[in-house]
Amino acid sequence: MSDFPQPSVRPSNPNFSSGPCAKRPGWTVDALKDTPVGRSHRAKIGKAKLEELITRTRDILGIPADYRIGIVPASDTGAVEMAMWSLLGARGIDALAWESFGDGWVTDITKQLKLEDTRVFKAGYGELPKLGEVDCDRDVVFTWNGTTSGVRVPNGDWIKSDRKGLTICDATSAVFAMDLPWDKLDVVTWSWQKVLGGEGAHGMLVLSPRAVERLTTYKPAWPLPKIFRMTSGGKLSEGIFKGETINTPSMIAVEDQLDALKWAESLGGLKALIARSEANLKAVQSWLDKSDWAANLADDAKVRSCTSICLSIKAPFFAKLSADDQAAAAKKIVSLLEKEKVAYDIGAYRDAPSGLRVWGGATVETSDIEKLLPWLDWAFAQVKAEFASKAA
Repeated sequence: MSDFPQPSVRPSNPNFSSGPCAKRPGWTVDALKDTPVGRSHRAKIGKAKLEELITRTRDILGIPADYRIGIVPASDTGAVEMAMWSLLGARGIDALAWESFGDGWVTDITKQLKLEDTRVFKAGYGELPKLGEVDCDRDVVFTWNGTTSGVRVPNGDWIKSDRKGLTICDATSAVFAMDLPWDKLDVVTWSWQKVLGGEGAHGMLVLSPRAVERLTTYKPAWPLPKIFRMTSGGKLSEGIFKGETINTPSMIAVEDQLDALKWAESLGGLKALIARSEANLKAVQSWLDKSDWAANLADDAKVRSCTSICLSIKAPFFAKLSADDQAAAAKKIVSLLEKEKVAYDIGAYRDAPSGLRVWGGATVETSDIEKLLPWLDWAFAQVKAEFASKAA
């Protein structure tokens, strides 16, 4: 083992997972005390909670008044699938992928829906496709932030205001941490376990008036499962967007998300959330700029994510290791930090290049990020001592 000195200070909260991410500072189970457990979500109290969640979400994010907001099944995945299966097929599609989840949507479009008029724009981990080549008169499907690659879309300038197609945006690790241009987005999805630290299984689906028009005037050529159906008799099922969920939600998870939204309001809303997340990225990047072994997976500073901060290992010996040994070395860093109760769940996503991923969303304290960084140096030193001989 290396003689690199072990840091003496640990993060107060070692939870740096990219989903479910850390709870808001100061969270305890007491935050759930007002949950109407044992009550129907269709009862007056249950429906009021769901409506309150939608209203607070709209207010914090600045979602236009004429956009519908719904709580839907199956997390962000369910929300994206509902949108794609209900809306796609009316015109050609431009699908963007630069990480695992975008690749998944491309697979669904081309292999499951089998939509032939699809152009796929791909880029490797750490990069973006050429956004200027996207045709917004076609339907566009993309992630705003690549959770598994640490790369985000820098802005919405590439999306035409007078577009004929719909923009379908998976924003699950961007919303509440990045400023989304709602006028450029027709469908936006996310899940509660991202950014604000909610629990899983629930998705959020936002529809612009243009998306609603498509829903009510276009009928897909394929049958839709019940949990995907947002219309009845050619009309929008408005209840979905007033808290009348398609299936039974967890009222405990609802209460937890309400607590997170109230916390966000107490900070000052979206601007404060963005500032906290950007401060976390700045702390990590300042350390990376001086590191002799780690780098941001995204070379271009303009596209670096402030939530899913992905780190590659640039040490010369590491590049000489086999792919299996690179994966083993990265996993050893993760296991050492978990054993020391310094950081949990910071391994790179299974399909991404071997490395680390540190969540920097607003619920993570910058002071904890700063305490984590010396431990990364320590853990790497231990792994280098063990693996360097394999690179000879």
